[in-house]
Amino acid sequence: MATAKKNTTRKVLDKDKLIAMYMDYVLEEEKRPKTVYKFCKENKIKEEEFYNFYGSFEGLQKGIWERFYEHTMNVINKSPEFDSFSNREKMLTFYYTFFEILTANRSYVLFSLKEHESQLKNLQQLKGLRKNVKSFARDLIQDENSEKAISALQQSERVFSEATWVQLMFLMKFWMDDNSAQFESTDVAIEKSVNTVFDVFDNTPLERVIDLGKFLWKEKMA
Repeated sequence: MATAKKNTTRKVLDKDKLIAMYMDYVLEEEKRPKTVYKFCKENKIKEEEFYNFYGSFEGLQKGIWERFYEHTMNVINKSPEFDSFSNREKMLTFYYTFFEILTANRSYVLFSLKEHESQLKNLQQLKGLRKNVKSFARDLIQDENSEKAISALQQSERVFSEATWVQLMFLMKFWMDDNSAQFESTDVAIEKSVNTVFDVFDNTPLERVIDLGKFLWKEKMA
């Protein structure tokens, strides 16, 4: 009697599958794999397949954060209303979506940002994310400046993009320490900090800065 052939076709490895394998490994083992060889062997993939996407675990770690950004942009660009949003609304949408993705991967994010005693070493993996976020911010300010006929009213793309990155670092730290249900305090921090930054660039900062300061003090003392 003829027997059915077993389907031995293996799913093609892609970047997201490799990232999922790595994230699962570090969360289950609570440490980074020692070698690419051992990691690939345990996950039944060829070592050369790993190198098709990343040259090292350090490169993979940076790639994870870049994928967080890419997934964020994919989500918000699918919204037909996004292009009609004001720059303030676009920034709020970006942050809300980005932190939803971080929350879905919170265990890994907390592990990766606390892996080393040196905070500087932990932040090295964010280089690609920093470049992307600053580029996103520059695009926003370029659009804003193009609508201002008087050059004196135009804002510095470099300053705005750097401020956006500093703001994201603040929000990430806030989110990591946030113990509120569904991270509602982080949502409030996002709204207040974005409004503050945009009001600063609109030269009407005082009320928003005071409001943000009161909120942060309340959270610190809670």
